[in-house]
Amino acid sequence: MNHPRPTPPEPASSAHGPRAPLVGLDRAELAAAMVDLGEKPFRAKQLWHWIYHRGATDFAAMTDLSKDLRAKLAEHHVVGRPVIVREQTSSDRTRKWLLAFADGEKAETVFIPEEDRGAVCISSQVGCTLTCRFCHTGTQRLVRNLSAGEIVGQFMVARDSYGEWPTPTDESRMLSNIVVMGMGEPLYNFEEVAKALKIVMADDGIALGKRRITLSTSGVVPEIVRAGEELGVNLAISLHAPDDDTRTAIMPINKKYPLKELMAAVRAYPGLSNSRRVTFEYVMLKGINDTPAHARALIKLTAGLPCKFNLIPFNAWPGAIYECSDPDTIEAFAQILYNAGYTATVRTPRGRDILAACGQLKTDSERLSAREQRARAEAAWREKDGGGQLHA
Repeated sequence: MNHPRPTPPEPASSAHGPRAPLVGLDRAELAAAMVDLGEKPFRAKQLWHWIYHRGATDFAAMTDLSKDLRAKLAEHHVVGRPVIVREQTSSDRTRKWLLAFADGEKAETVFIPEEDRGAVCISSQVGCTLTCRFCHTGTQRLVRNLSAGEIVGQFMVARDSYGEWPTPTDESRMLSNIVVMGMGEPLYNFEEVAKALKIVMADDGIALGKRRITLSTSGVVPEIVRAGEELGVNLAISLHAPDDDTRTAIMPINKKYPLKELMAAVRAYPGLSNSRRVTFEYVMLKGINDTPAHARALIKLTAGLPCKFNLIPFNAWPGAIYECSDPDTIEAFAQILYNAGYTATVRTPRGRDILAACGQLKTDSERLSAREQRARAEAAWREKDGGGQLHA
């Protein structure tokens, strides 16, 4: 299956022509950008600090750069951020952003808070190609992959929202983790996701360590071990069934990468141990995958593998054909896994009232008219960039 490469966003414009975004550039690319402006490459280190450590969005704030350099930067570049079209906060403090990119496409990002920390759920594509039957995102067509800048930018928007700049140097940060399990399949956009996460993990910038990042895949077998070798982040597998027949019925990707191949790739993931386990995500669907026999089959499937289970009560969405398993059924299922020596956490649904819970993400702007969508996004970009236009 062919998957679209990221479409570069249209650059913002100034009186001097198009301005290229800097968010999403790695160190070498920032150095090259400085050389293009006639500057020494070491200026890239200063830019990196301002963009990724301090979260600056305006070149005027970069006070250790000369006025001439700041003027050149403003003439040729923008820092670059997705623009918030809509922000919603749930009664349980979950926060969701509908973000617009420079070409007018949109994706959703969610912050899931705990008592003193929380995870930002990042999207990797606009839409999704996988059509998992229980997932709202799967009902939205795949539009394109997101670029590294658009992926990093989602976390930066969340930090903007919570005022967590400069990068906290202690454990006070609220935005403590990233989970790449929003809209899209990240391993179908591996290059851009990997580039974005390497930027995020750099300890002199955003500085989120690999143990604080979890990449979730529906089972793109060829890229799983590569992700472990190149990134070393935590691995989560959207499993949802212990046998091929059930899994294929709810997750068509299983036809291409059946369980035997998927489990072999998971077992080969570098660095797994009792202190670093793979997480199996398992949505509880009434009468589909929630019987004691299914639980026992899971135990057999994962025997000897350092792993834990995250049992997810199904989050209904408009038009869904499934129901959530009964609480007693979920409890009995979890107990079977627990009795076999597994950690089996039942996830507390979060953000249901704003359609931000697991499996519910979808750019609900699709239900708006095309004119209203464009008007909202245009207004947001004008407010942010002082008159820049979107280019559809």
